[in-house]
Amino acid sequence: MKIASHRIAFGSWLKGGSPLAQLERAVAEACPANIAPLRAAVVEKTRRGNVCEVEAIEYGSADHALADKSIFEFRRRTQARTGQFNAVMLIPTGVDCAIGGHAGDATPAARLLASVVDNLVLHPNVVNASDVNEQTDNCLYAEGSLICRLMMGSVGLRKARQNRVLLVTEERPDAPNVVDQTINCAEGARATLGMDISEVVVLDRGLSMKTGFAESGRVTGRIERLEHLIDILRAKAGSYDAVALATRITPHIDTVELHRNYFGEGGANPWGGVEAVLTHCLSTLLDVPTAHAPTMSSEALRTESWGVVEPRKAAEIISTTYLFCVLKGLNRAPRVVVNPPIAHDPSLLTVEDLSCLVIPDSCVGLPTLAAVEQGIPVIAVRNNTNLMKNDLKALPFAPGQLLYAANYYEAAGIIAAMKAGVAASTLVRPMQPIRIIRTAEEPILPTNGHANGRSRKDAAQGPSLGGAAANGAVLNGVHAVLDGDKS
Repeated sequence: MKIASHRIAFGSWLKGGSPLAQLERAVAEACPANIAPLRAAVVEKTRRGNVCEVEAIEYGSADHALADKSIFEFRRRTQARTGQFNAVMLIPTGVDCAIGGHAGDATPAARLLASVVDNLVLHPNVVNASDVNEQTDNCLYAEGSLICRLMMGSVGLRKARQNRVLLVTEERPDAPNVVDQTINCAEGARATLGMDISEVVVLDRGLSMKTGFAESGRVTGRIERLEHLIDILRAKAGSYDAVALATRITPHIDTVELHRNYFGEGGANPWGGVEAVLTHCLSTLLDVPTAHAPTMSSEALRTESWGVVEPRKAAEIISTTYLFCVLKGLNRAPRVVVNPPIAHDPSLLTVEDLSCLVIPDSCVGLPTLAAVEQGIPVIAVRNNTNLMKNDLKALPFAPGQLLYAANYYEAAGIIAAMKAGVAASTLVRPMQPIRIIRTAEEPILPTNGHANGRSRKDAAQGPSLGGAAANGAVLNGVHAVLDGDKS
C-alpha cells in the first residue's frame, strides 16, 4: 500500500454544469481501479484545459475499505440554517501561501475571523506552530479531508468537550532521544492541558514518508509501509477518539541543506504536503480526527544554528518535537459523524449550518467546488498569494456568491456585514441608485382581422420593438423599460 501523486488535465469548466462531476469523471478516467484518490487540487488552466494534481493511494484487492470510500461522495444540502453564523477557513497546505504557508502564521487571521462568527472550522495547517497553537475556543480543528467531506455533505462534525488521544510514534535507533522527547511532550500536555492520553504506541517499523514537489511547485510526497500502522489503528478502534502521529519525514535532498534552504531562502514548507497526504488517508479510512508532527530527521540538525529567521518560520526554530500544537488541537477536535441526520442538532455542524467559505484567491479544491454547488458564499482573499494559477470567476458561481477581499481585515468586515444582514452595496460610495423597472400592458385586440392596426402575420410574429419600446424588452405583451437605458 503506497501513496503517490498524479497529474491530469480536463476541459474548461462547463457553464451550468457540475464542476464536481466534471472533475470526478476526469479523475476516474485517469486512475486505475486499484487507485483511490485522497486529495485533489486544480492548479492552473493551460491550453490542454484545467490541470489537476491528485494524491492517490494504491491498494491491494484485499482492502475493500478503500474501494468503498470516495472523495466525491456528495449530498446536496436541504436548507441553509441561519441560527448561527459558521465559517470555514482554508489555507491549502503546500502551495506557499503568503499567509499560513509556514508555521501557524495564519493564526492572527483565524483569531480575527473567529471574533466575528459563532464557529470557525479550520484545519491544522492554519494554526499549527510546533509548540504553539493559539486557536480560540470557538475554532473547530478538523483535518483537511474531513472539511472536504463536511462541505460535500457526507459527514458532520460534532463538538467534543475532550477526546481520548492516541499518540503514535516510531523507534529511532539513529536518534533515540526523539522517542523520549515525544513522550515528554505528551506528558507535558497531560500535566498542563489535562489531556487524556493513556498510551503511546511506538512502531517497531516506521512509515516511509518522503518529501517531494509536484510540477506546479506544490509540496507533496510519497508514503509507503502504511499497512502496519493501519492494522494497529483498526485493532484499537473504539479506545481512542483522535490520533496524533509523530514520525520521521525523509527529505528529497540532504536534510541540513533542506533546512538551510527553507530557513534562509524561503519557499513552501517542505514537510506539510506529505503530512497532509498521510492524515487525509487515515481520517478517510478511520473517520476520526488525525494530525501529524514531523520528528527530527537527523541527529546532524542538533549541531546546526539557523540564527534569527523570518517571523513566519520562527516557531519551528524553538521546538524540538513540533508536536504540542497537534496535541492541543486534537484535545477538543470535533468528532466525525458519517451520514449525519438532517434533523437539527445544536452540537452537530453539517453542510446546512455553513454560512461561508474563506480561501486564498486562486485556490480550487474540493471545498471550493462543493461551495459552488451547495450555494455557500465564497470569500477569496487577494493578498494571500500562492502558487495556484486559477481564475475563480471561471467557475459557475451564482450571481453574488463569489466575493473578493483585499485582505483578512476586509474578509472579516464582509463576514460581519453578512452576519448583520447589511448589503455590501450600501457600504460603498458613491452609492448606486436602485434600478427602476416600469411595466405597462400592451394587449393585442383583434380589429377587423388585425391586431393594433397590424396584420395577422405581424401579430403572429409578436410585438415590435419600436419607439420607446426599443429600450426595453417585450414579453407576452408586457413592456419592461429600464430607466437607466433611456437616451
